Amino acid sequence: MKLMVIGGGGREHAVIRKLKENPDVETVYALPGNGGIAADAVCVDVGAKDIEGAVRFAKENAIDFAVVTPDDPLVLGMVDALEAAGVLCFGPAKNAAVIEGSKVFSKNLMKKYGIPTASYEVFDDPAAALAYVQTAPLPTVVKADGLALGKGVLIAQTREEAVEAVKSIMEERKFGASGDQIVVEEFLTGPEVSVLAFTDGKTVKPMVSSMDHKRAHDNDQGLNTGGMGTVAPNPYYTKDIAQVCMETIFQPTIAALAAEGRPFKGCLYFGLMLTPDGPKVIEYNCRFGDPETQVVLPLMESDLLTAMLACRNGTLDKTDVRFAAKHACCVILASDGYPEHYEKGYEITCDDGISAQVYVAGAKLADGKLLTSSGRVLGVTAVAESLPAAIDAAYADVEKVHFGNAFYRRDIGARALQALKK
Repeated sequence: MKLMVIGGGGREHAVIRKLKENPDVETVYALPGNGGIAADAVCVDVGAKDIEGAVRFAKENAIDFAVVTPDDPLVLGMVDALEAAGVLCFGPAKNAAVIEGSKVFSKNLMKKYGIPTASYEVFDDPAAALAYVQTAPLPTVVKADGLALGKGVLIAQTREEAVEAVKSIMEERKFGASGDQIVVEEFLTGPEVSVLAFTDGKTVKPMVSSMDHKRAHDNDQGLNTGGMGTVAPNPYYTKDIAQVCMETIFQPTIAALAAEGRPFKGCLYFGLMLTPDGPKVIEYNCRFGDPETQVVLPLMESDLLTAMLACRNGTLDKTDVRFAAKHACCVILASDGYPEHYEKGYEITCDDGISAQVYVAGAKLADGKLLTSSGRVLGVTAVAESLPAAIDAAYADVEKVHFGNAFYRRDIGARALQALKK
């Protein structure tokens, strides 16, 4: 089979590596891929949002199956366009991807179908929003409606911060048209859990849970990023909680989308908060999370391509989906200054003896050298029988990767270790 994977980050690198384990896979093309992915796939200079370019390439190269992973092309309708051209796809159609594309849509869906989430109000008028946050309980959460590179959620501890959040999104247009509407919602407390799930629109098969680390610096300090590391499974996510989530969140969400005429086929990401009142949804993503994918897929024992085909064909209930009873830790190496200003173009080198998986997120090839080209550069993922062993192994191999201005958190997994001691 000839496969095409849309995207060019660490998540796509992990997906490509896993897909290649299937003996039927002949060639994998990455659109656009990156300098590190080039070691595992044929990189093609077609942007992730270039729907016409992707369709043209798929037809010209007789692609058997396409995997659309990033949020933008999914929300823009790339799966619809590829399927219309006769290319089978893994990923939701545009009318289902709206569950991530519009926070207003997802919140209203949860309210309509009784899926537990934070209480909220929706505003399209800045004056009304500013008046509301003057009396809303603190802390409060202000969210841009549309996609904002994972940065459209602002937590306000004070009235001044709440006002500034509304102004920056709605008046200063920090996130462009994504801020035409905002959601102001209740601040929830409790451990956070990420759960990715395969679904064919009827059946839901969750993957192993994970714990993300969003803040740039140790002890959860600094700015929010796209993710500085992950561990799996998440120790807070017990079998009992998993059962509650399946009954009150996972299945009801899939049923709600189907009832709305928006059947969801692909990977649905559930961002959960385990509150004192039970699990609640913080957010949905219409695709694999990054860097959650980099710890979840290395623990997958069954075949990824088979599961993806089953999601597309509606046969997930008859498909084996299994994960090892082991632990994984991914440490992200970033460019110093990320997520704000940072320099790039530094050569990446690796010492011999790395046993972990190295997934490249932001690098380019130039004159045979691999150079940094982004804020998040790569992730080092280790798998072991225990969480402490996985963390130790990941950090041991982090020390074997080198590039100028590299920085990384040194406490990935620390919160999970504390949870295991309770």
